[in-house]
Amino acid sequence: MPKVKSVADIAEKWARVTPQRAGDYEAGVKNPTKDWATETLKAADAYKAGVQQAIQRGSFSKGVKLAGTDKWKKKAVEVGPARFQQGVALAAPAFEKGFAPYRDIIEKTQLPPRFAKGDPRNIDRVRVMAAALAEAKRK
Repeated sequence: MPKVKSVADIAEKWARVTPQRAGDYEAGVKNPTKDWATETLKAADAYKAGVQQAIQRGSFSKGVKLAGTDKWKKKAVEVGPARFQQGVALAAPAFEKGFAPYRDIIEKTQLPPRFAKGDPRNIDRVRVMAAALAEAKRK
């Protein structure tokens, strides 16, 4: 049988060495051997098949049960806030570009009159806005 280091030793080395590879990661993204979009689109059928297989195996539910709420919460609290803050800051230009068409639809949509608070006719305002935004998304 092959001699294998303990899982604790393997994990320790991984945690110590892998962060030093950030430069390699960045270089690979900046200078890929193949175009990301082209290769990803070519893999669309394989992706779809893989997702369908995962659904048939119940992989999502199994993974959720295996991790549990405690692991999700621990990791989300440990790494989430910093990633969230940085991600939002870096995404501002993309958010603006992506939301702009919907903002314009909202501004141009003629809503029915507003009635007193709690009046069920106010739902018509929501219905009109939802229809306008859904139509814009389909285009």
